Amino acid sequence: MSAVSRPVIRIVATILALGLFARAQCPIDAILVKGRVENPKPGSRVLVRLVYPKEKPGESGEVTVEDGSFQIPLEFVTEQSSIFSNLPRRCGRKPKTVVITLLENNQQSDEVSLDFASNFKMADASAYTLRSELVLHSPR
Repeated sequence: MSAVSRPVIRIVATILALGLFARAQCPIDAILVKGRVENPKPGSRVLVRLVYPKEKPGESGEVTVEDGSFQIPLEFVTEQSSIFSNLPRRCGRKPKTVVITLLENNQQSDEVSLDFASNFKMADASAYTLRSELVLHSPR
């Protein structure tokens, strides 16, 4: 191998390696769920779960109710998986349903399932919020 071809091979290999790492990544979006609880018991918690098409479970988070209200942000990856790794990335993955559960004394006391497309709106380029106020009810 000539002295000139080794640097050329290294340069080409470096460019190819950098090209693989520089491929555009799909963004991470967020959903912000906030609301209030009527007559909450001390220590009440709210669990939020994202459900994707075909009932595939997704991200989840939990927060303690404070002064009768709650707010929880959840991030989710927008990249859609594909069985073919050589296809271009698709970045349209969104939850189908958002399930919000009120837990009191580790027992479910209220639950709401919201359709993502009709109950959430885009607040900015990568965040979604509820279109209307969410109220959970604690049994008396």
